[in-house]
Amino acid sequence: MTARTPVVPYLPFARPSIDEETIAGVVEVLRSGWIASGPNVLKFEQALSEYHEGRPARVVTSATAALELALQVAGVGPGAEVITSAMSFFAAPNMIVKVGAKPVFVDCDLITRNIDFDQVEASITPRTRAIMPTHFAGLPVDMERLYAIAHKYGLRVIEDAALAIGSRWRGQRIGAFGDLVALSFHPNKNMTTIEGGALLMSDAAEVRLFEKLRFHGIVRLPDGTRDVDVAGGKFNLPDVNARIGLAQLARLEEFNAARRVLAGRYFANLRTDPQCVLPAHAYAGEEEGHSWNMFCVLLPLERLDITRRQFIEAMHARGIGIGISYEALHLTTLCRGFGYREGDYPNAERIARETATLPLFPAMSAGDVDRVCQAVAEVLAGARR
Repeated sequence: MTARTPVVPYLPFARPSIDEETIAGVVEVLRSGWIASGPNVLKFEQALSEYHEGRPARVVTSATAALELALQVAGVGPGAEVITSAMSFFAAPNMIVKVGAKPVFVDCDLITRNIDFDQVEASITPRTRAIMPTHFAGLPVDMERLYAIAHKYGLRVIEDAALAIGSRWRGQRIGAFGDLVALSFHPNKNMTTIEGGALLMSDAAEVRLFEKLRFHGIVRLPDGTRDVDVAGGKFNLPDVNARIGLAQLARLEEFNAARRVLAGRYFANLRTDPQCVLPAHAYAGEEEGHSWNMFCVLLPLERLDITRRQFIEAMHARGIGIGISYEALHLTTLCRGFGYREGDYPNAERIARETATLPLFPAMSAGDVDRVCQAVAEVLAGARR
């Protein structure tokens, strides 16, 4: 008889944790007959608000929608400029362009991958209306520097915290303070609603405007009829999604604690020759503030005989999923139309060429991390020049 090769389970680079209680809750919502926005949306918004020290939270269909509506709430439109990082997800520049404004890119730090505030201040013009930083992989940007610049020049801040729910800056949760803060509940984030997002706000009038913008611009009149006084869209979150979000939020601290443990094991065990460039642990004294949505490394491609694509394929052959987080935004076809070219933002471009996102999600075991570390070491050693 021929011996069978053991089947190694595939390890994706991200996977949500959905328990049976959550599934049962979804069944309850489906049986209730109220599956569009309803009581669970209200409960989820209240829970999000309480988690963020009482700040009003309003949920929508995605973090992308939250960014778009945040720009509208902040009054950003045609002729305006919004400063953002060249290293983030496509949603940031897409929504800036969609509301008629121009994305003004700045470079990021090579290790933290967070926005370079020296370049931010140098890029401010009379047309600048807002700064849109991303808390990359869950590591908060320097919040003191961010808001010092914003206050100095009278700018709005729209924090892209899609990767950072549960992260903290000097003990205070991201989103519990500041201006407008967008969250994501996509399945590869720290908690999920399948698809979904939220915006955290402070101003009551802006909360009311946001509510209108997310649902057709509708306002209800005293006689029970409706009116529209602003052109809104349709971004309301279904109750089914909100019910998942309630269960996920209840476990978020548990999820994030598991992510920190797994990231720590990567730092302890990922040893390669040639060496990868590892991400920043956290700012000094802020280790518990990093929610570790992703663990991204830079591959030493200049010392390898393989491309990144070939590295990813070799890892897939070993049953391990690898992501790319992210491409350089200024080099997209859309943004090249604003005159951006290769060489404009060297750190973002290097990250875009060399980055590889390793598996990281709460259900992983220590053995899973060790398996990834061993596979990365073997692939790189075999491709060494």
